[in-house]
Amino acid sequence: MTASAPRTTSRSVVEGMGVVLHDAGGAGDADPRVLLGLALRRNPRRAQLLVSRVLGKHVPTDPRLVRAAGLLLGARVADVLDDRAPRPVPVALLHAAVGGNRAAAADVHAGAVAATAAGGGPSHDVAVVGFAETATALGHCVAEALGADYLHSTRRPVADVATAGGFTEEHSHATDHLLLPTDPAFLATPRPLVLVDDELSTGRTAFNTIAALHRAAPRGRYVLAALVDSRPPDSRLVDDVAALGARLDVVCLARASIELPADLAERADALRAAIDAVPGAGPSGPGAHPPQVARLRLAGLGWPAATPEGGRHGFGPADHARLGAALPAMAAALAGAAGLRPGARTLVLGTEELMAVPLRLAQELADAGHDIAFSTTTRSPAVVTHDPGYALTSGITFPAHDDPADGPGPRYAYNVGVPGDVRWDHVLVVVDPPADTPALDTGLLAALADRASVLTVVVTP
Repeated sequence: MTASAPRTTSRSVVEGMGVVLHDAGGAGDADPRVLLGLALRRNPRRAQLLVSRVLGKHVPTDPRLVRAAGLLLGARVADVLDDRAPRPVPVALLHAAVGGNRAAAADVHAGAVAATAAGGGPSHDVAVVGFAETATALGHCVAEALGADYLHSTRRPVADVATAGGFTEEHSHATDHLLLPTDPAFLATPRPLVLVDDELSTGRTAFNTIAALHRAAPRGRYVLAALVDSRPPDSRLVDDVAALGARLDVVCLARASIELPADLAERADALRAAIDAVPGAGPSGPGAHPPQVARLRLAGLGWPAATPEGGRHGFGPADHARLGAALPAMAAALAGAAGLRPGARTLVLGTEELMAVPLRLAQELADAGHDIAFSTTTRSPAVVTHDPGYALTSGITFPAHDDPADGPGPRYAYNVGVPGDVRWDHVLVVVDPPADTPALDTGLLAALADRASVLTVVVTP
């Protein structure tokens, strides 16, 4: 069956997809229809893209909401590890924050921080692994809530760091993940392992990961944590892990059931063709003239000694404590050095896997009274259509700027405005040293130039 060509309004795109979300959670769970929007992938493996409104990846979001969602998820994981029922999510406050209520975002974040500080007794002797690229900061937040060691997967091999494991994310645009802890005991120690992803659709990636890690280092217990669990009712994920000889618990903030039409692939093809036929459709590329952009280095703004810039090689409770103690002064120094003006609409833009430090800087700036949104660039190509209701209404595309091992390719940032729409008074682009290259200036920065009055690059140690 071939889908009829849709109109290109947002409503008909969503209707034309035929994908319907239902709330399948219980009392104390968030509503997935609030946490998620819908978009179309440019990926033959899966047509639909569930766009999180609390992740800080595709949608510029109040960073306090993003961190709060991660801490709340971590608190629920702590409950399950301690064999307690997961605590209720502050649903009304969370939903209000998703709706753009900045006071609610501040309150839900303050409550999540307080619950983490009060909560929970001793740290949990578990290892936490976050999935790149979308869940690297989310995993940091879960590990922080647990007082646990953290590692995220990566698609960037690093010289002199041995690969301790890897797995395949079947539906992803970039499928291969590496695990590169500097401490071999991180994965070898048979303590419970908490795996963190933004959304759980089928469980195949989770099972691939668990099976690969279990072959190398068997353990008795796994926990899978996601913002939204949308597995079908007949999912055998828990049973399949039990067949390996281990227990699996699944923890989330919201549960969804998803209706997918049998002809979704044909519908998606027709929708993409109709949208692509509109002049100027799709993400726009860099301008011809790279802007002159100031660079600020966190090493000179109070970065704590002996603290890694993220979880690619491991990040422990002591690292969380050092970074947390240094962040208020470091964010204040960054605001002064960058010349952030009171009331200036500012985007803190992380880059691919580098999400956790940009998120924490953005959250501290928001706590200090700045008008801050947070999002991150991505490898994932998706359909953009400038209509209300569709989750991705604008986008930019630019070449990779970190000399990736799998070769050059396009990268994207979504919902940052259309060409000539100076939506942001200031954009802080946060990169690590391997990504601070001339290609950053001619690509991402040149693509952002007509969407921001001021651009500043912030470089991690």
